[in-house]
Amino acid sequence: MRSRRLVCLVSLYVLMSGVARSAPEPIKIGAAISLTSNVALFGEEQNRGLLVAEDYFNSKGGIGGTPIKLLIEDAAGDEASAINAFHSLMRKDVVGLIGPTLSQQAFAADPLAQKAKFPVLAPSNTAKGIPQIGDFITRVSAPIAQVAPFALAAALQKNPKLQTVVVLYAQNDAYSSSEAEVFQAAVKAHPALQLTAVQKFQTTDTDFTTQVTDILRKKPDAVIISGLASDGGNLVKQLRQMGYKGVLIGGNGLNTPNVFPVCQKYCEGILIAQAYSPALDAPINKALLDGSQKRFQKAPGQFTAQAFTAVQVYVEALQALAQKQNISQMKPSDLRQALLKQLRQGTYETPLGTISFDKDGEVLQKSFYVAAIRMNPDGKNGAFEFLK
Repeated sequence: MRSRRLVCLVSLYVLMSGVARSAPEPIKIGAAISLTSNVALFGEEQNRGLLVAEDYFNSKGGIGGTPIKLLIEDAAGDEASAINAFHSLMRKDVVGLIGPTLSQQAFAADPLAQKAKFPVLAPSNTAKGIPQIGDFITRVSAPIAQVAPFALAAALQKNPKLQTVVVLYAQNDAYSSSEAEVFQAAVKAHPALQLTAVQKFQTTDTDFTTQVTDILRKKPDAVIISGLASDGGNLVKQLRQMGYKGVLIGGNGLNTPNVFPVCQKYCEGILIAQAYSPALDAPINKALLDGSQKRFQKAPGQFTAQAFTAVQVYVEALQALAQKQNISQMKPSDLRQALLKQLRQGTYETPLGTISFDKDGEVLQKSFYVAAIRMNPDGKNGAFEFLK
């Protein structure tokens, strides 16, 4: 009888010890990014940034000892997939959302999060009007109106005799259309430049013979391309193959190492404005560089850095909130409201430099760059060479 009692007491002690020592439930952050379709060239980079950030911030203790857990859903490349991914993540009661990859998708999916009062941090939605979708929408990706003109200015600095310019853009993509408007305005505003033509294409196009033939006939000094990595890269390739030798300026859609296998040796020399530089001398950027190299054997690009930054903003806002109150005892809806308010108030030292947000959720970022693509002799791999 006594031995049975002793066994019961020991069992109870073990059970209670297990409960006491059990790890806290992780804080869930949802991410809807494009892991399939032609947009996966961007989503793959974003996925790396998310995973490196999850590893890094959990190694630093997460939120007061509570780890974060990223729930990642495939938003593919269309609006319906982004909507479905947001729905799925919101049902899992995440504290906030990251994504989707494209601005076109954001205009469809963000209103759902806004209605349900789920904070959204947009890592790559640069089109005009994203923060204006609602007060729960914030972005860490600088708007193209700020970034794109830097590439044109760099092209003029390198080639002072530039005069005639043609703009091409993917008309079925909100980001590309919005960026093309910015480029056109910048060209028209410069007294030495003349906008000689504006050409349209589709993100699904693979044959650009008609557009290239017209460009060769017009003989512009520079061609600006606003599209995605797959279509934009193929357009670059066909332009060079058919004999165009002028200056090429790429929009944010070409701002990924994943464009190298698309246009291969013909990527050489494309000028692209950047919201991120790997050379930034900051501890958090070193953490990103080291984590990316260790886990993926790749240097991070802009899309990786912006995704990392989105996780960082959530983590640091949650840490600040946890110092004020016991967030584990808060109702999920109250926590999301408080998190939104907290993250809008913060200033963050990120791989993108120092950022904060205005009252509408627009990112305030000071540092921007321009890089030229330099391809290796094999014509398969390359790098972004940042201009001084």
